[in-house]
Amino acid sequence: MESKTKIIATIGPASNSREVISELIKHHMDIARLNFSWGTYDWHTEIIKNIREVAKEEHNLSIPIMQDLSGPRVQEGSEHHFGGEEDQEVITEKDIADLDFGISQGVDYIALSFVGNASDIIKLKQLIKEKGGNQKVIAKIERKIAFENLDEIIKVTDAVMVARGDLGNEFPLEEIPFVQHHIIQECNKAGKMVIVATQMLLSMVDSPTPTRAEVSDVAYAILDGADGVMLSEESAKGKYPVEAVAMMERISLIAEKNRHTTKIG
Repeated sequence: MESKTKIIATIGPASNSREVISELIKHHMDIARLNFSWGTYDWHTEIIKNIREVAKEEHNLSIPIMQDLSGPRVQEGSEHHFGGEEDQEVITEKDIADLDFGISQGVDYIALSFVGNASDIIKLKQLIKEKGGNQKVIAKIERKIAFENLDEIIKVTDAVMVARGDLGNEFPLEEIPFVQHHIIQECNKAGKMVIVATQMLLSMVDSPTPTRAEVSDVAYAILDGADGVMLSEESAKGKYPVEAVAMMERISLIAEKNRHTTKIG
């Protein structure tokens, strides 16, 4: 039995081999995310080829690929944050070049970082159309201004990602669960796919099992109405990428089983 919740796994150095990709698919990775803050086009080309060939030849499946554009980010060690002015364009020259690559590779989703308002999504959709693509757009909500403009963003985007890492730079940490709840609620009302991301099973970067708090975090995101849950460094560079996806699937199944009997909010 497979969960209805979409499991998105970021592919990176720990998971880009055909063997690991095959195991991720076996344990119900539904969407493969490529983070364009890192890696060369040759590297991403090889990963896309591996995902498609392994999915088709070994599992008779087609695994959608999400290209996550980096946007105007500033990297500081292992952390990053929004590096632009409030009224700056969020689609950078690098993003436009990366978009050309993604469209040429036929990726399925384009995730836009540091969205501020609906016009950012409209501009990206226009660029995709001009370049001959038909990819679905995912608006990453990671700035306070995006949260304030949530209704207009939801209207024009195809899906939303609750990017909690950067939201934690914009809101007091104790407010993040309620920000997440509101975004999920509004997406559910509008019938738009909503993904919860960032540090969901972070301890599994180094440990084969998650903490109880992490299990609760994933379960409650699903109980709250999330359509998808995402792994970042857990599957990209952690020691246990397959175990992390398998754990995500186990939590998703039990959360879905209890969704209609557990009241949230």
